Amino acid sequence: MKIHEYQAKELFRQAGIPVPDGQVCHQKEEIPALVASLNLPVAIKAQVLAGGRGKGGGVLLANTAEEAQVAADKILGMQLVTLQTGEEGTEVKTILFEQAIALKKELYLSMLIDRERADIVIIASRDGGMDIETVAQQTPERIVTVHVNPLLGLLGFQLRKLIFDLDLDPAVKKPFTALVKKLFALFLDSDCSLVEINPLAITADNTIMALDAKMEIDDNSLFRHRKIAATHDCSQDDVLEVAAAAHGLNYIRLDGSIGSMVNGAGLAMATMDLIKQAGVEPANFLDVGGGASAEMVENGFRILLSDPNVRGIFINIFGGILRCDILARGVVSAARKVDLSLPVVVRMEGTNVEEGRQILAHSGLNLTSAHNLNHAVSLLTAMVP
Repeated sequence: MKIHEYQAKELFRQAGIPVPDGQVCHQKEEIPALVASLNLPVAIKAQVLAGGRGKGGGVLLANTAEEAQVAADKILGMQLVTLQTGEEGTEVKTILFEQAIALKKELYLSMLIDRERADIVIIASRDGGMDIETVAQQTPERIVTVHVNPLLGLLGFQLRKLIFDLDLDPAVKKPFTALVKKLFALFLDSDCSLVEINPLAITADNTIMALDAKMEIDDNSLFRHRKIAATHDCSQDDVLEVAAAAHGLNYIRLDGSIGSMVNGAGLAMATMDLIKQAGVEPANFLDVGGGASAEMVENGFRILLSDPNVRGIFINIFGGILRCDILARGVVSAARKVDLSLPVVVRMEGTNVEEGRQILAHSGLNLTSAHNLNHAVSLLTAMVP
């Protein structure tokens, strides 16, 4: 689960990590009072769950109250487009007023899980700021990585490596070490999959301060972090993903044109490979689960049809707990209740498969049964021009 910058910074404050003073604004009527409450200059920052806000015009600096008012009016309510939002962008419903900090250097610091090595990797750079991606691509030698065994914890030599490779001034070593230790503890205590500070500022008086904050919490741990879970902003989620979750379906929206429905995560991954093998791209990941009912199948079918990018549908089911006849009835029921104009390929095997195929064949709908996976690939290849 992703949380907003202002929410992450509150967790930073509780952990003792220095952040600038700030105030959150949700309504334009609140702007004048908030501007008056902070010392100028201020930074006005769009609160969306996507990176690249600065380059997209979602972060502005104001030196006067008038400039702050104009900047806040511009950002609050705008459709912010960044590389991570896609062309449609994301509406800015919250902004953060934050006291601007005079700094002499920007660093980059993040922590994330390295699943291949089963440890936590700390990534840092002496070149923080909006162009960190360019630094990683063009001068990767300026990126520092330190792998930490979570059972051993953060060790002294690892901190010293960070300090040496970042070429930090001696006056900054102690506050930097303290911040990294606190951030690592927060990472573990909050069951994070990612924590990122960009930029991590060194101020004129050699203090360390997090000018930005990004946190992602492992969804499977949220039962331990109910206060964090309660901060989730559903307005930032894909509407179809929200609808699927309400029906107990596992759905992730993708960029392709072939919608898919399966029962089982492993089968879903294999199905997306099959779709790509056919020369087209998957539009989603949709797992209705092994014990799905006809109603769940119908709801999943409706969600697939709600995506305007979908040009065809591939249903790949292995009938076990979810019998093939139940699947077929759910598909037929949904197809009859909506204006089905898209081709649908159904590959099913398992319990009651022949009965399921007969239900599809006698439905009178545009539903094509695939005899096997190779047949399904050939049908998919011809599905979308």
